[in-house]
Amino acid sequence: MKICMLGAGYVGLVSAACFADFGWDVICVDNNAERVADLERGRMPIYEPGLDDLIERNVKAGRIRFTIELEGAVKQSELVLLAVGTPMRRGSGYADLSYIFEAVKDIAPHLQDGAVITTKSTVPVGTSREIERRLRELRPDIDFAVCSNPEFLREGSAIRDFMFPDRVLVGCDSERGKEVMEALYKPLSLRSAPVMFVERESAELAKYAANAFLAMKVSFINEIADLCEKVDADVQQVADAIGADKRIGPKFLHAGPGYGGSCFPKDVSALIRTAREAHAPVTLVEQVDRVNNERKISMASRIQEAAGGELRDKTVAVLGVTFKPNTDDMREAPSLTILPMLQDRGAAIRAYDPEASKDAEEQLPGVVWCENALSACEGADVLLVLTEWNEFRALNLSQLKEAMRGDVLVDLRNVYSSAGAEAAGFRYSCVGRGRELSEQAPLVSDRDAAAPGDGEKTFAKAVS
Repeated sequence: MKICMLGAGYVGLVSAACFADFGWDVICVDNNAERVADLERGRMPIYEPGLDDLIERNVKAGRIRFTIELEGAVKQSELVLLAVGTPMRRGSGYADLSYIFEAVKDIAPHLQDGAVITTKSTVPVGTSREIERRLRELRPDIDFAVCSNPEFLREGSAIRDFMFPDRVLVGCDSERGKEVMEALYKPLSLRSAPVMFVERESAELAKYAANAFLAMKVSFINEIADLCEKVDADVQQVADAIGADKRIGPKFLHAGPGYGGSCFPKDVSALIRTAREAHAPVTLVEQVDRVNNERKISMASRIQEAAGGELRDKTVAVLGVTFKPNTDDMREAPSLTILPMLQDRGAAIRAYDPEASKDAEEQLPGVVWCENALSACEGADVLLVLTEWNEFRALNLSQLKEAMRGDVLVDLRNVYSSAGAEAAGFRYSCVGRGRELSEQAPLVSDRDAAAPGDGEKTFAKAVS
């Protein structure tokens, strides 16, 4: 099968690489010439564990290539996948579909009879039907099918999620579309991965509903964490107990400074807007959005309180600024709310993140960027953990404490135990623990992270 992937961003690039690993012939088109040139040289525009090796392998095998030339790519492909951005409109909360509709206009002249056009981007309900309407106006001379195939990839474990999915969801209203999409995912169905065919509107809404539900779990456990602090309970023990219930499950029950990223904030807002326009408001989801926004703001006050109530002329060393580990994504990261608030209250910020410093520099002006955790701690009054990168779990806390001027450790991800932190000389503040913990180290959450390299397996055997 010949596939044209329109868009070499996060979704498009990961999906294109994985489809190529299935054995399909993939042309990845992007209008950013610099990005295409970097990809041709083997330079990844995003950080995702295993992606560089996956693309290198499939480039050598001749199964994936990159181009800015749209016409030739579309003409020779029976399946065109749309993976362009659908950012949130400022002030409206709704998804901006201008890139989607511009892409539809661009591909229309080059579509061949029988082509299938499928959206991988997250789009509001009714988008596939609107794409079909526009294409029929532009190309009444050909037969084609429009499908919806939303992705459910977690940044940091996207390749594994693609190769070993809980489900593949396809919204399809035509036999031609179903035929092509069944063939596309045959390597997965051979491994008994569930491929679900539903109405297009159902597929579009299911993507938003799934992310809103997971966002609700995050906000729920954050509120429970606040309660734990008041009633002398431990949120990790509570989360383990309720997560053991199969009806609930353990993932996304890790207390912290609030959710961020490219999906949850945008999709929650878009679902709220869609529901209001349909006169069926989702009040529970609206509260999730409110709780999360307030959560980020309240963290700044928590840090100030831990620092003795005053941040002026103090230095805060920050470990991690991305919204989660194993990604360089800064979109809606809690750090973008918390760190400027600390600066407004007089604090100087020294930060280290394994991947995000270059991107974060523009979004967090005034921050001093350091090469490692130890250098970030030099002369600091407060040490703040914002992202739970694995490398932070094994840090020598005594060494960090010696480099600091102060002795405050604010752990917003519960990476450390209070006993370990205090043994190193820190005054320790964490999230959702109402009393001192034992010396047992905290459990590593599996809510949305996978070990680097887990997703690098090939499907060559499955395809053959």
